[in-house]
Amino acid sequence: MSQSLTEIAQKLVDADKKVQLIYAFNGSGKTRLSGEFKNLISPKDSDSDEEYQSKVLYYNAFTEDLFYWDNDLHNDEDRKIMIRPNKYTNWIFQDQGQELNITAHFQRYTNDKLTPSYNKTFSEVRFSFERGDDRGSEYIKISKGEESCFIWSIFYSWLDQIISVLNVDEEEGERETDQFNHLEYIFIDDPVSSLDDTHLIELAVDIADLIKSSTSELKFIITTHNPLFYNVLFNEFNRVKSTRKWRLEKLIDGTSNIADQAKDSPFSYHLFLLAELEKVVESGDIQKYHFNFLRNILEKTSTFLGHNNWEELLPQESRQSYYNRIINLSSHSKHNGEEMSIIEDNDKRVLSFLVGRVKETYGFKSSL
Repeated sequence: MSQSLTEIAQKLVDADKKVQLIYAFNGSGKTRLSGEFKNLISPKDSDSDEEYQSKVLYYNAFTEDLFYWDNDLHNDEDRKIMIRPNKYTNWIFQDQGQELNITAHFQRYTNDKLTPSYNKTFSEVRFSFERGDDRGSEYIKISKGEESCFIWSIFYSWLDQIISVLNVDEEEGERETDQFNHLEYIFIDDPVSSLDDTHLIELAVDIADLIKSSTSELKFIITTHNPLFYNVLFNEFNRVKSTRKWRLEKLIDGTSNIADQAKDSPFSYHLFLLAELEKVVESGDIQKYHFNFLRNILEKTSTFLGHNNWEELLPQESRQSYYNRIINLSSHSKHNGEEMSIIEDNDKRVLSFLVGRVKETYGFKSSL
């Protein structure tokens, strides 16, 4: 269904969920959606910037634009990140003194020796590898991925503080600040950038734990293009009842569509294929091309389990026979006249048996 990003933003508001996860390919409009959402919750004609800040807080490409490099092109020595003046970083560094926590988060995702150093006004950040001795450290230019991790670590520390403040019941206790009292949404747009899988999973778990620690009425929207990051969050929030999963798509005509990613819908391609096979096995409408699906599943599963050949996953009894049948029915003949979509009943029984055996042996969850 064709929708504008403004309509999709309204749909997210109407969903009224504690957590909403959105998967989308790069270029699908995730960053623009965060902008439309911000304008919907706090229009540009709001009375003041303070009012805007109090309703929605977002992390996206615009957040990263607050930070830019001075590469010291003249001497090529004093390379540093400059921070544009803003209330966001002033509150974190000067009011809350979060630089040590930021460094700890940053080093956990990158390298425990890679250390940021700040000037007195927290408008400049330099990076060096600390050796643990008295030798001087050379300031270096960090990678784009490390830069993104640093900026995210600042936002994460801020988010941690906000959640801690709002977790104090406004009626029962005195909050340390009232500037977040009317905050309604946190919109996190694609915090993953150039992380290896281990740190990516760690980051996803950290975000999930932090959000699950929130006891206020604050709502969270997270978008990503990374399947692994999405799947980890998907699993982490499966037990959070007030959660909605979406898939954002950009249509050919330039409009967009957001589809419900149902709780039991498979996300990985091989799980999608297995779900399709389960449906045709149940209905009996098995076609020749379904053997391609089975072969694809076996190939991906054998790679994951460390087997050299996918036929090693077939039942020991009559393994060669099953292998030959799959090869014959999942390969294409050179002449179109030799191709037929109809297969014999015995082949249908073979596919049904193998689908059931693969699910049982390797612990695949049924989608039916």
